[in-house]
Amino acid sequence: MLPGPDETTTGHGGAEHHGRPDDNFPDYTRTSRAHVGESIEDARNWPGIILVAIGLVGLGLTLTAAGYGFEGWAIIGAIATVACMVAGVLVIVLEHRRLKNRAGLGLTDQAGH
Repeated sequence: MLPGPDETTTGHGGAEHHGRPDDNFPDYTRTSRAHVGESIEDARNWPGIILVAIGLVGLGLTLTAAGYGFEGWAIIGAIATVACMVAGVLVIVLEHRRLKNRAGLGLTDQAGH
């Protein structure tokens, strides 16, 4: 139930706003990013995310090969896994740095993407 004009909203959380939904859009009090889903929406992050996912799959395959005693495949898998993970994280960090520089912020500043 919505509070009346003279009632307080204590207990509803300081960020809750009553009224039309578009009165408080975007809701800066509940999100640290300027746009929710921004890191996934930015298509330049996708190669990094895909490389990290491939690295995780490679890690599973490498551990399976090592467990079954295929030493050659385990070494090849370990090299490919490390390469994919390092490249993926590097792409994500560089894109994050590019967006922060564009906004005039440092990489460690706590202001959104």
